[in-house]
Amino acid sequence: MSSGTLITVAPTGAETAKADVPALPVTVAEIAAAARDCQAVGASVVHLHIRDAETRPTLDLGYVREVVAAVRESSDLVVQLSSGGAVTDPFDARLAVLDAQPDAASLTLGTVNFGRDVFANPWDLIVELHTQMQQRGIVPEYEVFDLGQLATLQRLLDRHGPPHGGHVHVDLVMGVPGGMPGTTQALTACLPFLPPGASFAATGIGRTSLPVMLAALSAGGHLRVGMEDTLTYAPGEPVRDNSQLVARAAGLARIAQRPPMSTADARGFLGITPMETVQ
Repeated sequence: MSSGTLITVAPTGAETAKADVPALPVTVAEIAAAARDCQAVGASVVHLHIRDAETRPTLDLGYVREVVAAVRESSDLVVQLSSGGAVTDPFDARLAVLDAQPDAASLTLGTVNFGRDVFANPWDLIVELHTQMQQRGIVPEYEVFDLGQLATLQRLLDRHGPPHGGHVHVDLVMGVPGGMPGTTQALTACLPFLPPGASFAATGIGRTSLPVMLAALSAGGHLRVGMEDTLTYAPGEPVRDNSQLVARAAGLARIAQRPPMSTADARGFLGITPMETVQ
């Protein structure tokens, strides 16, 4: 069990429209400000989805690089890009986000129903993302939407070796319609199938956010929160901003006597190498 808690904030996502949720950060300036504010209250990693000038999800490298640069200027957070994008994004565009040289990137370990849509992650794409990140010095966060995807992770590591940095970190994404439920029972069912030495975080979607946080902390895990995952702070109370969600997660981590990690501690924990030292 780690003595600190890694808190990741996912401020934007690809599913929610700005017109429906005006508080959602979508412009470069809004995302950079959200990163700064979230670091101030306990976040050490930011998981980024990018929007274009019309606030639509995009993987255009010009936009991606602009947001990465702005976040690095406004904060010291570990920059983790989504390689999932939106469910409609083609595989080549999802791979190309690695060209923006993030510190880390998500890597989803299987295809899953995503509400009425299908989030496609075939084996060949999984392998390509894993090996490209190894070669580029980017640390993956392995996204798991269902128990069987942990078997895929073990097969990936057995066949293609450990990730860059050597440390395996898994995010259990819980409560997506089509994936595993956001319950303590589902979380504990996953834990015996984590690779030896791996760490895990958990993400609770929507109303599962709080129970998943509490279950993760009690099991020695880490946390991901943000407006990508939940837009309601309490019944009938919309989320004010991402820092409100991070502050609550940080408070729970302190109650668990595992206070939030600093960004420097997070980099060491995840095995992140400064980009200028990567050959």
